[in-house]
Amino acid sequence: MTARGPSVAALTAGLLAAFVGFASSFAVVVKGLTAVGGSPAEVASGLMALSIAMGLAAIVLSLRTRMPISIAWSTPGAALLATAGVPEGGFAAAVGAFLVTGVLIAIAGLWRPLGRIVAAIPGSLASAMLAGVLLPLCLAPVKAVAASPALGLAIVLAWALVGRFNRLYAVPAAVLVAVILIATTTALPPMGWEALVPRPVLVAPRFEAAALVGIALPLFIVTMASQNIPGMAVLKVNGYEPAPGPLFRDTGLFSLAAAPFGGHAVNLAAITAALCAGPDADPDRTRRYWAAVVAGIAYVVIGLFAGAATTFIAASPPLLIEAVAGLALVGALASALASAAAEPQDREAAAITFLVTASGVSFLGIGGAFWGLLAGGAMLALSRWRRRAA
Repeated sequence: MTARGPSVAALTAGLLAAFVGFASSFAVVVKGLTAVGGSPAEVASGLMALSIAMGLAAIVLSLRTRMPISIAWSTPGAALLATAGVPEGGFAAAVGAFLVTGVLIAIAGLWRPLGRIVAAIPGSLASAMLAGVLLPLCLAPVKAVAASPALGLAIVLAWALVGRFNRLYAVPAAVLVAVILIATTTALPPMGWEALVPRPVLVAPRFEAAALVGIALPLFIVTMASQNIPGMAVLKVNGYEPAPGPLFRDTGLFSLAAAPFGGHAVNLAAITAALCAGPDADPDRTRRYWAAVVAGIAYVVIGLFAGAATTFIAASPPLLIEAVAGLALVGALASALASAAAEPQDREAAAITFLVTASGVSFLGIGGAFWGLLAGGAMLALSRWRRRAA
């Protein structure tokens, strides 16, 4: 290792960030892409495209800015997909929505008024919408324990006990226990080289109005509000002040590159950003960008073998996979609920947003996330009008 290369601390932090980032939420991504109509081959292609896109984005942006720009897939976006259902037009329509999402994210970086519009969405409503999306998934561990007490409890206990000592390892521990239990109790298909290394599947997009409103718009909002904005906040807390516009633009462009192969969105990371931007990555703040570069390289390598993950999950009991995904999102749910209730005057509107979104109601082919945000926004506007009139 040369003097200009990554330190041992940066190397360790980067590898840990990649492992935590992938292991803690890949089940959510697989669930989301499957729920909107992806076949096993298309889901494997999407997982590979996302991993490679976020790896390359982290490498390029970190080396260009000399800052630890950590990139992740949109976990809240994947959770949104998991509750959206198959749109009219199937997975091709979902891919069309992914492309539009990438365009919107890029425009948010290029066109300041759109970025301001996204920033103007009340945080309480965006958080309530996210909480409503996450709730059904976070109930999966409870259902798994009820349906299969021995297996479900083993996964939950691994998550709880390891999390008692180190929260970063809690979900990977649950994933490891789930893998062991599934491997010993389920007949798995043989996985040859072709199964381990997925083939990229190019999906011709369809642009359906219902999918654009019901998937693209909520996916854009939750990605910006729950990933990109918090990701900027993590960097600022650690003393970095990158210009947000170019970062949003570039993550949008990388999302566009991944979308035709089934990837829904990549964005600034928050949790793994804290690993790469904090002092544990390197005492010298000017050299911490190497941690994000190492994480990016690891993501590319992991993505090339994404087929193993999807083949394994396809043969696994769905409830156990959903349980792991739900445990991975408990922290996000807690944070979203806390943020939704932070402003007393907005709580009623946030509750409406949460309830409508969590209900899973679909109208005109458009999912509950959009209607929840619309209903909450109307309630918030009404309550503010009443306060002004009083």
